Amino acid sequence: MRFSLFSILTALTFQIFYTDVAIGQAVQTPNNFFGFQPGSDRNLFDYEKLIDYFKVLDQRSPRLVMKEIGNSPEGRPMYIAFISSEENIKNLENLRDINEQLATNPELTDEQRNTMVKDGRVFVLATLSMHSTEVGPSQAAPLIAYELITALHPDTTGWLDNTVLMLVPCHNPDGMDKVVNHYKKYLGTKYEGSSLPEVYHKYVGHDNNRDFITLSQEDTKAIAAVYNTGWYPQVMVEKHQMGSSGVRYFVPPPHDPIAENIDAGIWNWIGIFGSNMMKDMTQAGEKGVSQHYLFDDYWPGSTETCIWKNVIGFLTECASVQTATPVYVEENELSVIGKGLGDYKKSINMPDPWLGGWWRLGDIVDYEITSMMSILKTATANRAAILAFQSDLCKLEVSKGKTEAPYFYILPPQQHDPGEMVGIVNLLIEHGVHVYKTDDPFTVNGTVISGGAIVIPLAQPYRPFIKEVMEKQNFPERHYTPNGELIKPYDITSWSLPLHRGVTSVAVTEPLDAQFLNMHEINGPFSLLEPLPESYWAAVFSVTNNESYKAAFMASELGLEVSRTPGGDFIIMRDGGKNSKLDKLISKLTVMPEILTDKSRMPFTSFSVPRIALVETNMHDMDAGWTRFIFDSYRIPFTTVKPGDFAKRDFATDFDVVVFPSNNKSILMEGQYRSENEVYPTSYPPEFTKGIGKKGMDQLMDFLEQGGIILSWGQSTELFTGLLSMKVGDTTEAFRLPVRDISKSIREAGVYCPGSFVRINLKHDHPLTQGMPESTGVFFRGTPVFTTQIPNFDMDRRVIGTFPEENILMSGYCEKPEKLADKTVMVWLQRGKGQLVLYGFNPQFRASTQGSYKLLFNGLLLEKNK
Repeated sequence: MRFSLFSILTALTFQIFYTDVAIGQAVQTPNNFFGFQPGSDRNLFDYEKLIDYFKVLDQRSPRLVMKEIGNSPEGRPMYIAFISSEENIKNLENLRDINEQLATNPELTDEQRNTMVKDGRVFVLATLSMHSTEVGPSQAAPLIAYELITALHPDTTGWLDNTVLMLVPCHNPDGMDKVVNHYKKYLGTKYEGSSLPEVYHKYVGHDNNRDFITLSQEDTKAIAAVYNTGWYPQVMVEKHQMGSSGVRYFVPPPHDPIAENIDAGIWNWIGIFGSNMMKDMTQAGEKGVSQHYLFDDYWPGSTETCIWKNVIGFLTECASVQTATPVYVEENELSVIGKGLGDYKKSINMPDPWLGGWWRLGDIVDYEITSMMSILKTATANRAAILAFQSDLCKLEVSKGKTEAPYFYILPPQQHDPGEMVGIVNLLIEHGVHVYKTDDPFTVNGTVISGGAIVIPLAQPYRPFIKEVMEKQNFPERHYTPNGELIKPYDITSWSLPLHRGVTSVAVTEPLDAQFLNMHEINGPFSLLEPLPESYWAAVFSVTNNESYKAAFMASELGLEVSRTPGGDFIIMRDGGKNSKLDKLISKLTVMPEILTDKSRMPFTSFSVPRIALVETNMHDMDAGWTRFIFDSYRIPFTTVKPGDFAKRDFATDFDVVVFPSNNKSILMEGQYRSENEVYPTSYPPEFTKGIGKKGMDQLMDFLEQGGIILSWGQSTELFTGLLSMKVGDTTEAFRLPVRDISKSIREAGVYCPGSFVRINLKHDHPLTQGMPESTGVFFRGTPVFTTQIPNFDMDRRVIGTFPEENILMSGYCEKPEKLADKTVMVWLQRGKGQLVLYGFNPQFRASTQGSYKLLFNGLLLEKNK
């Protein structure tokens, strides 16, 4: 019979409440503090209680110290618990300085490097439960900490002597509280273990693990800063859970494809840590551990973006239960998905399968403890080699930047939207990249670049990251057999900052003397603002800048007078003298507006803020969450409306615009997922599964009839491409808008686009394309694609965006893109006084496609027909 670490700890806590240890005061056991053993069936603590326990450990143990690293989006403080020997904890700042030198100083002499390797410790960053329904890692955190700070065994104290564990007890505090509170609400009812009827985050839910390039969310920023510019750990693990009916645990290395900009040494070390985890977990009797399975690592965006910063980073995944409720899995229910395991059988990637039975939260906690201890064990055994590798890789990447193209990326000062260039500069600095600005003109690749250009050298320790996010993406095509089936990407295939933001970037492919450029480093926040004159009348904000829309909404919120020119520029009137509201507003921006010192005689129209309804379902609606984030970021006021509330809303009275982010039509209409006439029951309590229904759709069509505006993109456009009906007096009139979705025929023609950046041409002189260039890039997932037809009765249409004849794919991966040539991907429609805009792409995808934001903003600001 196997006695797991979890069961041993459980038995011990029945015998003792406190443990007296030589290293400090009495340390309270997790069982005693929480009133139950963490990991026991149907028991969960929330974030506040978790942090309270770590604060107790901080007070009572010299082996643990808590440091605050930032705040969650809802304002909860976030922490790292540093766990190590008493001596290392006392010497923490000096050890951090060693890390920084090894990670970022390519000029270290051999003697300096060797001294630092001798004196340094391996810092292991562990982030837990960023996806809040994956409760096990955070519930294991108190047991991991307690085991380490009370340990007397020489093996464990040896780990503490050689390593510093940086434990983030919970990566997503807001989501943890939401999930725990929901679980407790339904505990003991038939809906125990049901899904949380909202995203487990203020905004983005599961997509918080897609934000580590963009760094849009406060919790993402806090975690990324730890390895970007804070503590420079050598190792990072991110702990997750997965489905209940597959393998029990995934350890690295990942499956193909892998990122091509990452040094081979990183992949080798990842494999060493994973192989040791599999060995140690199997030795502990933990079955069903797999590797080289399902999860690839070619794309940045997750917490493992740290590998582009020369950190040995990886994830683990454990099979889930129903939050904290045990599940029983029959052997015939066990299955695998492919990518490393074709059958749920004993194999080289899963040498000791789990054969089914009860699976409990305690099992998850057990696996997490064993895997964490294995990581510390491996880090200890290889301490000197890992520290030397960090320094060697720093020097290697700097050397590559001097000897391999590209050598620099240049952002010329003349940009269509200079605010987005500023955004790239500040984002790169936040990532720990050194960015420079030139003072004088210079010539590169035969082109004269004006003074004031942004220069990003590749001769930096973080060269892999710079190259990855500044170049266009070419998906690393790998196949299961020679010339056989493609190993399809796990997630998206494009993330180029210049392309996604619509910023011109020049790659310097010939060596260039940096001293010749006469440049200086940009330190701190960068902007293009200039001092304001003492006296002026108004400021003009160009419609080509995303930031101008933000200024207009901010000004309206402050009660300032806002107007628009015929070309779409925003004019904001000054409200007083020095330190006026407008002065303070401008100081919060990054791009200097045009200042009007004399009253202008140009014609202009008044600007009014539309009343916006944003449709968001209860079913972890991430795209709606991202849309809420964009609206909040740009100070766009809105009201969230649930599909089940449509029937009782008077849209025509309350709103001017209704926005439908991408979501499945059946979820929106019925509150359940349907595919090819097959209905899939949800895991939500029934009060959260109400759809729009017929009455709700009638309300929406009445809103349209009375001049309302509907914006819809992605999957939700299916609501409007089929047969519709509208009450006209005492009769019901059936109609079809003059548009069809032809995605099915496009797929049948062989088009496969898993999430790439594609080029579209835009209609000129239309309100929807104000401020946009003739051609732009959008994020596209292969569907929907439209065709229009000559309308009947009181309907009309205009094609706003089409794919060009050639050069459609800008970045990422797409099969047979030529089949998209000249097809429609954005269309404006009119029915009576009402207007609709259908987008075949997500204009605000994960807050990372700033180049197409204006297509959304212009839709919000369409003038209503009277």
